[in-house]
Amino acid sequence: MNVILLERVGSLGHMGDEVRVRDGFARNYLLPQGKALRANESNREYFRARRAEIEARNLERRREAEKAAEKINGLSLTMIRQAGETGQLYGSVTARDIADALREKGAQVERGQVLLDRQIKSVGLHPIAVRLHAEVEASVTVNVARSEAEAEHQASAGRTVSVEEQREIAEQAVDEVLSEVEALEEESGQPEETTG
Repeated sequence: MNVILLERVGSLGHMGDEVRVRDGFARNYLLPQGKALRANESNREYFRARRAEIEARNLERRREAEKAAEKINGLSLTMIRQAGETGQLYGSVTARDIADALREKGAQVERGQVLLDRQIKSVGLHPIAVRLHAEVEASVTVNVARSEAEAEHQASAGRTVSVEEQREIAEQAVDEVLSEVEALEEESGQPEETTG
C-alpha cells in the first residue's frame, strides 16, 4: 500500500514522502496513529492544502517532546526485583514497568515509546532509550537490583555489582540487622532465647 507520511517515521522517510509499506503496517499502525494517509488523489490534494498546518502541528509536538526529554534525559530509575545468586531475575523488567516508573516521576510516557528490544532479565545498570517524538529521544538508566543497598552500590560504582560484592553487601545488611536486634534486646532487658 502506498501512503503519504504526515511526520518522520523511522527509516521510512520524512513528512510528505510517499512510500510503499506493507498493508498490515499501514492499517494497524500508520493510519490509526495518524502518521500517514492512504496515497490517493484526494489525500494528495488534502496534504498539499494543509501542509503548513501539519508542519506547524508537528513542530509544536516536537517542542513539547524536547521539553519532556530535558526532564527525563539522564534520569536513573531503581527497580527492586528478586534474583538468584548469579544476578538472573526470577521475573523481568518490561517496557510497561519502565513507562510506569517514568509516569511516577511526572513524565507522560507510553509503553510504546520505551525502546526496549528485550525484557531486562538480569541485575545491573541498563541504559534505555525513550522516543518521545519521531525526532526526539531521551536516555534513562534502569538500575535493577535485589535491594536498595545493592542499587545504591551499583549507582555509585557506575557498573553492575559482582557476585562477591553482592555477598558482601548482603552480609553487611545481615550484620546491621543483628546489631539492631541486639540493641533492642538490651533496651528491653530481656535475655536472648536459645534453642537447643
